[in-house]
Amino acid sequence: MTTSLRTSGPVTLSEEQIKQLLKSLSDMRHDVTGRLSNITAAAELIRARPAKIEERLLILLEQPHLAAERIATFSRELESMLGVARK
Repeated sequence: MTTSLRTSGPVTLSEEQIKQLLKSLSDMRHDVTGRLSNITAAAELIRARPAKIEERLLILLEQPHLAAERIATFSRELESMLGVARK
């Protein structure tokens, strides 16, 4: 799926906006890495203790959605900061 973006011209960011963008990127990266760690931990616990599979599957199955949600939030923030709109 290709999404095109439109802007009103070249985009310029202030030093403060760049710092904010880097902070948001760092926060998103940390959150997604945490979600991936949760997936790994839940899978390892399922293997070690199959009797607790139901409890661990709930944790395991919610992580991809939460990671995708975080990435989407970051994307919206980035588009807003850059002043771009999806076509």
